[in-house]
Amino acid sequence: MKYTKKPRTELVVIGGGAAGLMAAITASMSGAQVTLLERNDRVGRKLLITGKGRCNLTNNCDIQQMISNIPRNGKFLYSSLKAFDVVNTMSFFESIGVSLKTERGNRVFPQSDKGMDVVDALLKKLCAQGVKIKKARACELIVKNGEIAGVRTDRGDIMCAAAIICTGGVSYPKTGSTGDGYRMAKIVGHTVIPPRPSLVPLESADSICAQMQGFSLKNVALSLFGEKSGKLYEDFGEMQFTHFGISGPIVLSASAHLKREGTEKYHVLLDLKPALDEKKLDARILRDFKEFSNRNFANALDKLAGRLMIPVLVDRSGISPETKVNSITRQQRAALVKLFKEFRIDITGPRPVEEAVVTSGGICVKEINPSTMESKLVSGLFFAGEVIDCDAYTGGFNLQIAWSTGHAAGKHAARKLAEGDFIE
Repeated sequence: MKYTKKPRTELVVIGGGAAGLMAAITASMSGAQVTLLERNDRVGRKLLITGKGRCNLTNNCDIQQMISNIPRNGKFLYSSLKAFDVVNTMSFFESIGVSLKTERGNRVFPQSDKGMDVVDALLKKLCAQGVKIKKARACELIVKNGEIAGVRTDRGDIMCAAAIICTGGVSYPKTGSTGDGYRMAKIVGHTVIPPRPSLVPLESADSICAQMQGFSLKNVALSLFGEKSGKLYEDFGEMQFTHFGISGPIVLSASAHLKREGTEKYHVLLDLKPALDEKKLDARILRDFKEFSNRNFANALDKLAGRLMIPVLVDRSGISPETKVNSITRQQRAALVKLFKEFRIDITGPRPVEEAVVTSGGICVKEINPSTMESKLVSGLFFAGEVIDCDAYTGGFNLQIAWSTGHAAGKHAARKLAEGDFIE
């Protein structure tokens, strides 16, 4: 049997976000010759704005907790998360000079609280590994006989034997995430689950939201309900009212559970006093009413609610604002208790995908090998990060997906190149 030496090939990583940076570094550390394509003037633009600029790198939890925080195709990610877990991620960043700290909710941040330090460290590692960074926009994959043969860009073709698509979704388009990866994958036969916003504020037509614009609630419980589906999600934490509806951490996570089809009506119920059951809350209200027995109802809720919310509670209670609290009946008080425990806001839908933290949807996971991130349809084509149909809650989980899938794609793309040095 005769063998001939293949011409020297290289790996092209398309997209210089979190997943692309990890993929390029891992592949180069595994011996591959790597070119990283980035359409922006610099890599890592979205990393600079994550965690309000502090860059919430990951969440310091075990793999089961990690997967439980990935509502969309979490099981598909088990192999990549196990192969490059949170411990590996934290060790990697410490090794490239990023000191870390863990805060409330197991959120991991750089000690400096600066996303710029994370990007700079990754860029320095890229350069140390000899990764070639080319400013260009990938336009099309060049496929021959079912295998990757190159990448067509707006600045010419790059011939290669493997490519990793790490172009992100369609959220924050100003960072370069404009759906290019979906389009390129679709052309070569991949199924693209239509992208929609996830981790996004929710809109409401209820005037009370605009009335309380800027008002924040801490330590509240939120439950999301679908008209047909019942309870879809519940969480505890912080949220804010806005001119268009509601936002904040627990609202963003709830948004991940809106159905893709958009055929269902939704509402949220807020428990404004989750630490108190109805009996204890009633006793608390009664105690306040006794203290303010000569006040009007509208002026007797200062210890129970914030200034902007009191007029809304008074209006929804059905109790006249001028009613003396010493004349409020037991039935009226019971209705007030229920209002505190089940404060309803009807939802009209999510904000536009451009305002979302991440995109839900993307390359169908059934067409990707979960261990290697390689396409099952095109040999030498790999995927990593948000371009895949996987998304998680806030708290560092989405970036961990990027690091783990980027590592898997980079490692196995390099291995495929090494194994293909000689062909029959």
